[in-house]
Amino acid sequence: MSQTSGLARVATLLLLLVTAVWGSTFFLIRDLVETVAPTDFLAVRFALAALVMLAVFRRQVRALSRREVRTGVVLGVLYGVAQILQTVGLQHTDASVSGFVTGTYVVLTPLLGALLLRERVDGVTWGAVLLTTAGLAVLSLRGLSLGYGEGVTLASALLYAGHIVALGRWARPAAAVGLATVQAGVIALVCAVGAVPGGLTLPSGTGQWASMLYMALVAGAAALWAQTWAQAHLTATRAAIVMAMEPVFAALFAVLLGGESATGRLLLGGALVLSSMYLVELRGLLARRRRAGATAAEDPPVEALHHDV
Repeated sequence: MSQTSGLARVATLLLLLVTAVWGSTFFLIRDLVETVAPTDFLAVRFALAALVMLAVFRRQVRALSRREVRTGVVLGVLYGVAQILQTVGLQHTDASVSGFVTGTYVVLTPLLGALLLRERVDGVTWGAVLLTTAGLAVLSLRGLSLGYGEGVTLASALLYAGHIVALGRWARPAAAVGLATVQAGVIALVCAVGAVPGGLTLPSGTGQWASMLYMALVAGAAALWAQTWAQAHLTATRAAIVMAMEPVFAALFAVLLGGESATGRLLLGGALVLSSMYLVELRGLLARRRRAGATAAEDPPVEALHHDV
């Protein structure tokens, strides 16, 4: 097994662990934002994460080039706005449904890649789009209209897809730690701006602060570093497919620990969305087996993504 292949496997397992951690936060966030405004919660969460990361990774941040700092700022803004939209959506929909709607970024990622990087969208990907649309309809439609919470969450998924494409295109393995720290700081600033109008409300009680610290340090600082490092060793599409397990973990934790019900609507809609995610990955695998020469164009390896950084 080559060193590159070995690193890719480690990155895949690490990203799967990150995905499980993220899935565990959906029902925690839903409970917390009942008393703390979404922007307030996110500002405190990522401020704590950024302070811890800066204290630990100060040298790596200083080693970043100006270009990498600018990249970190753009990525942080994308992620910060996506976090705000997703958290607002959680105020208006179940954690399990939010997980599956958020997971549509897996299908949106190759579509954005086609739009921004001029990659071709094939029939399999369009089939995945149809499956996702059907799944969202089952999960989210209220009569003939899309629920507000699901609509806002879908907008956040689009931004997450943009973040994945940009991270896969510009993240350099050696700069992963510094880049993640810059992102955490920018996310905190974006959320703090949103929190200013109504004033900052802090969590109260041991339970809320325990949830906050878990989401700031484990699901925030550690996960952001791990995601950035892992995606520097994986293609954007492969990373998106690994993270497609997030809605499964979100639904699992929401049902087992969050008191939600595994309804037929949730199971059917979730199955359609999850099927679409893995259909996209199947397209990538078939393309690699069919003609190796097309792989670099359709799903660039990490070496191709970072040779010019």
